[in-house]
Amino acid sequence: MRDFARLFTALDETTKTTEKVDALVAYFRTAPPADAAWAVYFLTGRKPRQAVAAAKLRAWAGEIANVPTWLLDECYEAVGDAAEVVALLIPSAQSTTELGLAGWVETRLLPLRALADDEQKGAILAAWRELDLAECFVWNKLITGGFRVGVSQLLVTRALAKVAALPQDVIAHRLMGTWEPTPAFAAELVAPDSGASDASRPYPFFLAHQLDGEPAALGEPSEWQAEWKWDGIRSQLIRRAGQTFLWSRGEELVTERYPELAALGDKLPDGTALDGEILPWSGAGIMPFAQLQKRIGRKTVGKKLLADIPVVLMAYDLLELAGTDLRPSPLSDRRAKLDALIPQVSDARLQPSAVVPFASWEDLTVVRRESRARQVEGLMLKRLASPYRVGRVTGDWWKWKVEPYTVDAVLIYAQKGHGKRANLYTDYTFGVWEGGRLVPIAKAYSGLTDAEIREVDAFIRRNTTETFGPVRTVKPELVFELGFEGIQLSPRHKSGIATRFPRVLRRRADKPAAEADTLENVRRLLTPGAPS
Repeated sequence: MRDFARLFTALDETTKTTEKVDALVAYFRTAPPADAAWAVYFLTGRKPRQAVAAAKLRAWAGEIANVPTWLLDECYEAVGDAAEVVALLIPSAQSTTELGLAGWVETRLLPLRALADDEQKGAILAAWRELDLAECFVWNKLITGGFRVGVSQLLVTRALAKVAALPQDVIAHRLMGTWEPTPAFAAELVAPDSGASDASRPYPFFLAHQLDGEPAALGEPSEWQAEWKWDGIRSQLIRRAGQTFLWSRGEELVTERYPELAALGDKLPDGTALDGEILPWSGAGIMPFAQLQKRIGRKTVGKKLLADIPVVLMAYDLLELAGTDLRPSPLSDRRAKLDALIPQVSDARLQPSAVVPFASWEDLTVVRRESRARQVEGLMLKRLASPYRVGRVTGDWWKWKVEPYTVDAVLIYAQKGHGKRANLYTDYTFGVWEGGRLVPIAKAYSGLTDAEIREVDAFIRRNTTETFGPVRTVKPELVFELGFEGIQLSPRHKSGIATRFPRVLRRRADKPAAEADTLENVRRLLTPGAPS
């Protein structure tokens, strides 16, 4: 635990990529395999279920530190992190321990959920007596399920590749899919490349960057392929060893949730891996993403839902064929093989993502205007010579999205943020006019600079009219331009409207609240192809 806490501190204290990678390399070169396995598990964003609620930790820490509840609450308000508050409040360690990270997780953390409250309390207090400040903070984060540190899976992959002297792509592939944090896994992760892999394991996804400028800067149009940017669930459909596996981009195995795609996978040749998008699809074509949301998260899907919201796989890349990894091949070759495979499968549940023909960037700009009418988000631009890379690599794949829908809305409610923003009002609710009153239309948490956040925070504190628990009602004076990717009818919202991915685009200091948008104007955006 001591070494892992030191690693956490080193990662948390720097913003330099090189220093983060160096710290990771130093840790993995000396960590026992059992500890290394759990470190990879936590550093790549995985975590076991919450073992003990943060509220319990605060209460127990308050008891042993003799701090009254009101002061404990004030401390939490000031710090914004229960794990840190507890670590700061409890007495210094009374003993030390040589138990490693794996020992702490497997013998001290995982058994906690099965204990009664008094047993949990005894176990937690005993642990606190053995841990210094940094170790206690990390321990508290782990048991409450709130462990996060400023390091991406890409940096972990880079560090492990250095330790193993292997290409990053090999390590990235080994980290995909389902695995257990065992010493055997840690050893396999950095073992010399044998070419073998678990039959179910997906490939790391190749991700695109947003194209903010004009596409002409990309060079000759003849070097590029254009496709529609579909609004669905990015996935890989894999057929290996006589079995079918459907993976989401979040590395979640979702085969059972989409039985029609599992049946499609059974028709693929063995040793096939497709990259594409799960889309709700009827005889008339694509359905709104809101329909697909009714199936997301359901582990079992009833017959009615299957009939009402059928799905297809919109395939746009072929990553493996007959057991051969095609990723190093250029996109033009992979696409030709995909186009040859789809007719052989001959199943309507497998659709090819249409290539959009264009002779010039000007032509493509005109075609892009059809995006909203087609219920797509814009265009994907892919270099025909590009291999299938790992992660978000600049240069070969770009998403050229249409401009977001926009509305001018009034700030009506605010709530404090979390973590470093726990002392600032950063969670906002915005409203538009209907019949002389403001109706909530969207919540947004991003889009303002730090300086703008402080300015808005000061306004909220000066202009609060009511409080409801942590929520403040503010004078309806500040107008903001909001952007969002989609809009749909929703009986669950007071306005009858739900927006997708709302965020603040800018403060409209030039516009009084009375001139903000109306709900009627917002409803007009529901028409396919409506201007933003």
